[in-house]
Amino acid sequence: MKLKLSAAALALAGITLMASMSTPTYAADARPLISALENSQGEPSLAPMLKEVIPAVVNISVKGTKKVSPMLQIPEEFRFMFPQLNRERQREFRALGSGVIIDAKEGYIVTNCHVVADANEIRIALSDGREFDATKVGEDEHTDLALLKLENPEDLVELPMMSDTSELEVGDFVVAIGNPFGLGQTVTSGIISALGRTGLNIENLENFIQTDAAINSGNSGGALVNLRGELVGINTAILGPNGGNIGIGFAIPVDMVKTVVYQLKEFGEVHRGTLGVAGTELNPDLAESFDYKGNSGAFVNEVIEGGAADKAGVKAGDIITSVNGKPIKSFADLRVKIATLGADAKIRLGIFRDGEELTLDVTLQEPDEISGSDAGQLSAIFDGATLANHDGGGVEVTDVASRSNAYRFGFRKGDVITTINRDQIKGLSDLKNKLSKAKDKVLALRIERGDNVLYVTIRN
Repeated sequence: MKLKLSAAALALAGITLMASMSTPTYAADARPLISALENSQGEPSLAPMLKEVIPAVVNISVKGTKKVSPMLQIPEEFRFMFPQLNRERQREFRALGSGVIIDAKEGYIVTNCHVVADANEIRIALSDGREFDATKVGEDEHTDLALLKLENPEDLVELPMMSDTSELEVGDFVVAIGNPFGLGQTVTSGIISALGRTGLNIENLENFIQTDAAINSGNSGGALVNLRGELVGINTAILGPNGGNIGIGFAIPVDMVKTVVYQLKEFGEVHRGTLGVAGTELNPDLAESFDYKGNSGAFVNEVIEGGAADKAGVKAGDIITSVNGKPIKSFADLRVKIATLGADAKIRLGIFRDGEELTLDVTLQEPDEISGSDAGQLSAIFDGATLANHDGGGVEVTDVASRSNAYRFGFRKGDVITTINRDQIKGLSDLKNKLSKAKDKVLALRIERGDNVLYVTIRN
């Protein structure tokens, strides 16, 4: 039996887009409304919507170099004997991916961080055949998002973003658009298979939309759109053997994209905020013991003294039910939402405590510890180090990865950075501000190591 869809069931409402907290409005009424998903013969078709959407999805090609570790791993104490064998090599590479134009006037494109990682040249190809050079505005490895900017953009089409992905439901129809295997613009369709997927170890911060719309290698950074032609997610990963599609693909929700992109535009990096709580997932037994009738939320085991939650009045035993009016499904969901909001962001928490619903206003704080690539964003010399606020003032190096940049520059566990060019360092936030504002070509960092004092000099 042939399935026939009525025009009424397929009719689309007007497009309205609202910015989330402290983020700009990206696109509203940027293109004509689509009256119905029908072709010129009156048959059900995605073609009318795709004609509006496809020009906003781009193909990305990159060139760059990557460091290749030496084949022989020689112990640190013997490396001086084999300088040739221990030398890192540079290897050229080329890669392909996809991206989405989110601001036609300014030429901003969002894609995956892994698509443009280590790229020296970024080339953008539009669906109409035009090509542009692009520069990287910023990237965030933890969410696998990057923001690009076209040079001298002209006559671009931007893709409007869905106002609130909390309205998505399992079973909603979606369309994936990208550049699989370098074939060129390709469209696949499916449904939303699951929401809020976490624990996949694909990224550090995970809250994926799962879809069975075919996503393959090269689709990374492309668009996942709804039948209104609105961006609902950025395609980022698949679960399948040998990189092939088996109907399990993942996209980063557009709510997360908005907050990360806003910070990349403003700062070139993500200034993460911290809530200052430790917690666990809410299970039925835990909910029953606290007389909580809901089945979702984040249980607070501990409130960190002096943290943002502590100052706002959050207590151990609270169940966090919402952030800015949007329901919290789990503690992992809470972690992702907080981590993608910037430091100093003002948020409103919904709390369940002793049978009552409360609302608390919280101002997120700067993290008191950063590590790995986050530390490297302050300066390349810190890449591989873990930095934390020191109780007596300054910034303590609490750990250093072997063979990292930080190790090669001489940082060791227990070092305390106290000054930059004789300016006192109060903590991580102060270190970040002084490094970003420093105009001196050479900076001298004073290091206290036990009873000894030494200096590390860097070119800014």
